Amino acid sequence: MSRYLYALGRIVSRRRWWVLGVWVILVAAAIAAAVGAGGKTNDNFTVPGTESQDAVTMLQQRLPAFSGAQMQVVFATKGTTKVTDSGPGAGISAAMANLKSVPQVAATIDPFQAKSVSPDGHVALGTVQFSVNAGEVNTSTLDAAEHATQPARDAGLDVEYSGGVYPGFAMSIPETPEIFGVLAAFVILLITFGAAVAAGLPIATALIGVAIGVAGITGIAAFVDVPSAALSLGLMLGLSCGIDYALFVLSRHRTNIMLGLAPEDSIPLAVGTAGSSVVFAAITVIIALCGLSIVGIPFLTVMGLTAAAVVLVAMLVALTLLPALLGFAGTTVARFVTTPLRPGHPEKVARTAALEPERTSGHAWGRLVTRFRIPVLVIGIAVLAVLAAPVTRMELGLPSGASQPTSNTARKAYDLISASFGAGFNGPLLAVVDVSHTTDPSALATLVDRLAAEPDVAVALPSVNENGVALLQVVPKTGPNEAATADLVNRIRDDRDRIESGTDTTYLIGGTTAANIDTSDRLGRALPLFLAVVIGLALILLTIAFRTILVPITSIIGFVGSVFAALGVQVAVFQWGWAADQLGVTRSETLSFLPIIVLAIIFGLSSDYQIFVVSRIKEEHTRTSDARASVENGVAQAARVVTAAALIMFAVFAAFVTVDNPIIKPLAFTLAIGVLLDAFLVRLTLIPAIMAIVGNRMWYHPKWFGRYVPDLDIEGATLDEELTGTP
Repeated sequence: MSRYLYALGRIVSRRRWWVLGVWVILVAAAIAAAVGAGGKTNDNFTVPGTESQDAVTMLQQRLPAFSGAQMQVVFATKGTTKVTDSGPGAGISAAMANLKSVPQVAATIDPFQAKSVSPDGHVALGTVQFSVNAGEVNTSTLDAAEHATQPARDAGLDVEYSGGVYPGFAMSIPETPEIFGVLAAFVILLITFGAAVAAGLPIATALIGVAIGVAGITGIAAFVDVPSAALSLGLMLGLSCGIDYALFVLSRHRTNIMLGLAPEDSIPLAVGTAGSSVVFAAITVIIALCGLSIVGIPFLTVMGLTAAAVVLVAMLVALTLLPALLGFAGTTVARFVTTPLRPGHPEKVARTAALEPERTSGHAWGRLVTRFRIPVLVIGIAVLAVLAAPVTRMELGLPSGASQPTSNTARKAYDLISASFGAGFNGPLLAVVDVSHTTDPSALATLVDRLAAEPDVAVALPSVNENGVALLQVVPKTGPNEAATADLVNRIRDDRDRIESGTDTTYLIGGTTAANIDTSDRLGRALPLFLAVVIGLALILLTIAFRTILVPITSIIGFVGSVFAALGVQVAVFQWGWAADQLGVTRSETLSFLPIIVLAIIFGLSSDYQIFVVSRIKEEHTRTSDARASVENGVAQAARVVTAAALIMFAVFAAFVTVDNPIIKPLAFTLAIGVLLDAFLVRLTLIPAIMAIVGNRMWYHPKWFGRYVPDLDIEGATLDEELTGTP
């Protein structure tokens, strides 16, 4: 592989004007296609093959006006005034009447007609039924709905909104995180390289890759449903992977120049050596992201495939556009500058790292780890175990009003409903009843009574009965994300025959709460298969890359430790509220799909760092056959660039923690923690300690293995020897 990449590096560096022109055309074409297609992301959430989705399908076929999303409107009085008093009552009635004429509204349920008034008379709960899914409700519709409730506010009432459409959980992408991530990356690169050109090139190439990736996602959204979360995930991975991949190639190129090679010789050599690691690292990330398709949830499938495409673009940019730009830059990548960010003599530091790695802090760290390898291993495992402990208390759920900050209208509505009616009214179940085969006028009433008699049910109310379909609201006593609610849904479904008996009716349990429960169940059942497939493929890939089984096994064990530790920290912060105020976090359950997304991404990124660190160790071992010295020298050569890469990854993910969104915030936080733990504690500490303990046996493989497994030479040692003449 290294020879082919070497040839590619030589071609693109020599034909740099052509390469630059092609990438400029690709960027322009992608943006033009996205604008021309007019694609928009949405958050239509479906889980095919589940009962909740079957309920939606029945409504779409037989009662389409009620197949869309719902919004709850909460009217609350102040002081001793009650909602039933003449003034507030008239304001509520006028507001509900106005809501009927709002675009995309199919029906409204007046709180007085439905008797949805709190026992103390201070809160009334109205319902708005939309004709479209939550992801298709226009912002203008929500603005019109808010304007329609003005009569209630004029009457002195507080009006709050909740439900999947108001304010919704769309993954809007503010500019601040991207800007902060880019600036932080530039500072880290400037400190690392001490040269402005070297610091700017990885960022420039990453931005080009991100532009193509985001434009591509937007264009695809014109033809398929693309969740808006896919844009945020694409941005995070596009920036972080794009900068990191360019960083590894550029770092090797800079070292070559420090060793005296001319740029025209150094560029293809850097692509041939570091480029091999980039290819394998990117492939592992892509495999992990594509593995999300195994879950069978379109939302996650599209997120995984689009993010994988962005990572693929980042890899291609690092292997083609970056070498072309390095050809333009010449020796300026080694033109050092002294800044307040990098005082002293950056050139001296760089030359020491290139020519005398044994004098670097990375080598000192490698010596420390190898000397105290057993205590380091024990302490490191203990730290991971302690951090991972909270995972045993993880509670899964999907975003609700309780996930929002206390200043948010959805959170205010959630709290008002919980206090006045009970937590279950925030997530009523929807029983879709087929009454087309019954002639008994009391059959529906019998069904309602049986459902209402179920344990943990607060109330069951019929709302619509048209076209042979009746809709029943079954309100649990417990909140939408509580385990008792999931038990209730499963029990009502399991006892279907008994509840339906003698009524000639059939029902399906759906609604947002039931859909969330079905999603969590589907994710839980798919997780073992996902891990088996993704880890199995990556195990094969890493085995081929390093031609030994011990390196892939330790890589996967290290990944398990770092990802569970990151999830444990997430539980402590987001569920338990540790340091929540300092981080601006609202306590809530762990997102049901967060663990599987984190598993996919952290697994891919951990393989990145494994390849970058271990390939340098293997390169040294091939040269010296000294197990301990190869670990020390390999860590010395990899530590600086892996540290910069991990800090950049962390900075990009951490920037998205500032986004006030109940999905993006915990996802970005968990990824940021996972990257830090995996890069510094696992890849630069525990893995070298294990390799120092195992010694030369780490690279053992049977003879038959050597015959059937190709030697891809991802560290480029053979290529380097051929070109430089050094063994």
